[in-house]
Amino acid sequence: MTRQTFTPNNPNRNFRGKSGFVPDNTNIKKTSGTPNLFFDFMDSIFFERNPENILYEVTSTQVPAMAGGSFADLYLTKGYIREPHWHPNAWELDVVVSGEAQISLVDPDTKKFHSYIVKPGQVVFIPMAWWHWIIPRSEKLHIHLFFNNDQRETAEGSDTLRRTPPEVFQNAYGVDAEKIADVLAPIKESVIIGPPTPITQQPNRIKPEEVQKQNQIREEIVININGKKSIF
Repeated sequence: MTRQTFTPNNPNRNFRGKSGFVPDNTNIKKTSGTPNLFFDFMDSIFFERNPENILYEVTSTQVPAMAGGSFADLYLTKGYIREPHWHPNAWELDVVVSGEAQISLVDPDTKKFHSYIVKPGQVVFIPMAWWHWIIPRSEKLHIHLFFNNDQRETAEGSDTLRRTPPEVFQNAYGVDAEKIADVLAPIKESVIIGPPTPITQQPNRIKPEEVQKQNQIREEIVININGKKSIF
């Protein structure tokens, strides 16, 4: 039986996706000397919205010997969000370090929506290719993200929305192409950590906490009969 050597240049890289596979470090050769086993992840910023809302990462790009896994470190503050996205080639394990998070995901098979309130010491597992997002419920949130792929891929919701022609939404869902184009017009980049502008500074935007209040306002119909008003 021929042994599969798991290296970044191996054409059989998809072998890692099979259940139960554990990288055996055969990509580290005795003749190559001691590989780079140390890295300061703060030297690798995946995305920064501002100094308090930032995402770091460590992959095999930074540590070539780290076959089969990668790591990200996420900091968020209240009012921001790790935007909806999915990973085509990796599952994800979210571990809350400090603060409180709401981690939500959609099962692509059952179409069910799942949402978890997660505190330090608790984890959420996100299967490969599941749509998900992270919202801080505390003033500050720190969370570790682990992946079972050393070069994970990420498909951001903002890219899907802004790159899809408005006519496609109209043809597929019956929405007005001009209206959807106007609604999506502010999305001009890969958001990753949103919103691009703090909620309090966005003109004509409704704060999330105000939405529920507005939904609770009932419609009133006033009928004037013989000088007396009746409210329904």
